[in-house]
Amino acid sequence: MTPPENPVDPESPPHDLESLTTESDAYSTLAPEGLVPRVFFGDGELRAGWSVLIFVLLGGFANYPGLFNYIVGTVFYLLHLTGKVEEFTASTVIFGDLSALLAIVGAAAMVAMLEQRSLLAYNLVGPRRALNFFSGFTSGFVALSALVGLLAWGGWMHFGPVALTGAAVFKFGVLWAVAFLLVGCYEEGYFRCFLQFTLSRGLNFWWALGTVCVVCARLHFHSRGNGIWGVYAAALLGLFPCLILQLRKTPRSGFWQAAWVTSTLFGYIHTSNNGESWIGVFAAALIGFVFCVSVRVTGSAWWAIGCHAAWDWAETFFYGTADSGNVTSVGHFLTASPVGNPLWSGGADGPEGSLLALGVILLLLAALIAIHGRRKSATPFAVEEAR
Repeated sequence: MTPPENPVDPESPPHDLESLTTESDAYSTLAPEGLVPRVFFGDGELRAGWSVLIFVLLGGFANYPGLFNYIVGTVFYLLHLTGKVEEFTASTVIFGDLSALLAIVGAAAMVAMLEQRSLLAYNLVGPRRALNFFSGFTSGFVALSALVGLLAWGGWMHFGPVALTGAAVFKFGVLWAVAFLLVGCYEEGYFRCFLQFTLSRGLNFWWALGTVCVVCARLHFHSRGNGIWGVYAAALLGLFPCLILQLRKTPRSGFWQAAWVTSTLFGYIHTSNNGESWIGVFAAALIGFVFCVSVRVTGSAWWAIGCHAAWDWAETFFYGTADSGNVTSVGHFLTASPVGNPLWSGGADGPEGSLLALGVILLLLAALIAIHGRRKSATPFAVEEAR
């Protein structure tokens, strides 16, 4: 069933719970009373926890390869599209993230079938989708360029010779654009599309707190270095605002509880990158929250996908810096290297490992709200009541 595409009137009042429930019913079929235990269904649809569990088992998470991820990965390996080479190149990123993207699309499609809703309902519908994507892409490139400019102005980044000329600029520019579009689709599809949508309809403060505590405990007992304190900082930063929402019994606060969880998880997955510092991991969690806000104010995840892709493209291809600790030796246009104290230069992490990145991300958030916030196009297809 294809969801409606009625644009949100900027002047209309926020959705109330009754209207949200009515719209949600368009994508779900009430479970027959007395036939299905309430442990699996609530308010006429599969409970969010079971949806997430099925999604993770099929699509994987972090270092756990889900069933679909294993199947697609095996096919790609047999076709010699992927291998054990760890070099950070456009081709390895393209096929690696294409494999992961196909796996989570398959997992989300399976859950969507069980929930009897459209696959696009996971924060991919809403008004002005193409415009929001290109707005996000422009914002991501401008924000990263501003960060690089600040680093160069302060003497914390040094530019070397131009690495590419002629047709090679266009060739690698396109290859990296495809690569990071896939990265944006995969990571935003996982966190800001499926998880954000699903958790928003079934998460309260206590479940959110429990999830964040499990993530932090997992890092404490099984991880060392690689910026784990960035995850702790993100978890702590979201604790008190979400607790206030709980104490005030704020209606439809589930979206913000979900944003706390998905942003913390987004920082968590970056701890596995080589060269990540706590600032870089915290910056990843912080920009993950910005992407959640973009879903809230634009009505879909398209702004986040565009911004994510452009940020990474500018880092890796255009300026030739490290990207979350990953450095490519081929296919970058400019050449840049950090200079001086890693707290300011970013060090091996790249520009997002600099303290300046936090300020740039906050400015990006302010610009997002200033431009899109007045439209009040909150996620129209999720029931955001805290349960």
